[in-house]
Amino acid sequence: MNLRRRMKLEGVWVLLLLTVSAWSVPIDRKEVHQEVKDGEQEESMDTGLYYDRYLREVIEVLETDPHFREKLQTANTEDIKNGRLSKELDLVSHNVRTRLDELKRQEVSRLRMLLKAKLDSTNTQSLQMDHTALLKQFEHLDPHNQNAFEAKDLELLISTATKDLENYDAERHEEFKRYEMLKEHERREYLKGLDQEKREKEEQRMQELKDKHRQHPKVNAPGSVAQLREVWEETDRLDPKEFNPKTFFKLHDTNEDGVLDEQELEALFTKELEKVYDPKNEEDDMMEMEEERLRMREHVMKNVDTNKDRLVSLDEFLMSTEKKDFNSPKEWETLDAKPAYTEEELQRFEAELRDKEEELKRRADTLLQEQELLKERGKALEAQRREYQQAVLEMSQRQKQPAADEQPPAGPQGELQFQPPQHEDKAKVAVVENVEDAKVRNNLPAEPPQNLPAHT
Repeated sequence: MNLRRRMKLEGVWVLLLLTVSAWSVPIDRKEVHQEVKDGEQEESMDTGLYYDRYLREVIEVLETDPHFREKLQTANTEDIKNGRLSKELDLVSHNVRTRLDELKRQEVSRLRMLLKAKLDSTNTQSLQMDHTALLKQFEHLDPHNQNAFEAKDLELLISTATKDLENYDAERHEEFKRYEMLKEHERREYLKGLDQEKREKEEQRMQELKDKHRQHPKVNAPGSVAQLREVWEETDRLDPKEFNPKTFFKLHDTNEDGVLDEQELEALFTKELEKVYDPKNEEDDMMEMEEERLRMREHVMKNVDTNKDRLVSLDEFLMSTEKKDFNSPKEWETLDAKPAYTEEELQRFEAELRDKEEELKRRADTLLQEQELLKERGKALEAQRREYQQAVLEMSQRQKQPAADEQPPAGPQGELQFQPPQHEDKAKVAVVENVEDAKVRNNLPAEPPQNLPAHT
């Protein structure tokens, strides 16, 4: 059994391995089907899980280790699901363990950012955030060891992904139901805003679109001989008289792994869906088409997938062609046969919408009040800034004023007249007086005035 199929059998790894080589028996294809080129990789399939990237990267790293690949090939589905395979992690190479440790640290960092964003959006204030306690709400890793990828991390990753994928279809149905209820709510609100005449015309137009949508060819039950023969003839371009279930299976096992996975099954329903939905038509909703595709796939899995591994093997497919429902199935009822919700469910949904609208209004009012408060604080800060600037200006002017008063007076011609400071003049007068007193005491003649004219 090739590695890719081994991954598929446990229900999670089927969506993950993108680069693993396969050793399957080659199948002769009709010329109308082009063979896959060497080295061409399968298109990446998103699991829809919020940790999808982390899951893929862990698998890609693990598959580079020869020992782990060997153990995976010999392990059965239960060994993978119950965690026995995770014990082999202790034997992988040091390089692989180092890369896994780095992947886990990156995932923990991403989850911390998500938690912080969530707390910020709910205005939750926390001085000390307990990351370990908060990370416990994520079940796909061990929150107690945030720096190393251990065997427990692999066990949690596999078990959580298996559980989440099993619930994925139910979550998609619930999401579609809410989508349909939102459409009906918006339709009713729109009609309320119209006057009676316009409302009657719009109701009539909407009813005509519904009636037009219901006018489509008969839809064959998925997995029935009529549905498969139609694909054989119109898609495969083969003679309907030569229809062969085994050949049909091999033709549509596009990756040649011996099983039909969910993607390969859903591709078989395209012709039936095109009878009901056209993206060019206003009355056809492509969201409803995807819901119809999901319903068809679930119908086939319920009747054909006997071991409930979310895959259809060749034996299971051939056994389904021998059932009575294969040749004479009941007519397939499309979504328009009955509403996806009840009136009570719609009323509860509208009540939830009203509560959310009121909550958003309260938050908007709070934000508006905070905005006004910030404006007032901004004005106060601006006033304080101006007062500060004025005080600085006045201080600067006072510092410059004394320097202007000390300028020497101007003379008659406007020239500056410099005079020594008064304390220096007093000191000089005192010195002169002391000199004159000394001359008198020593009977010295007084010096003649310096400015008198000389005698001839």
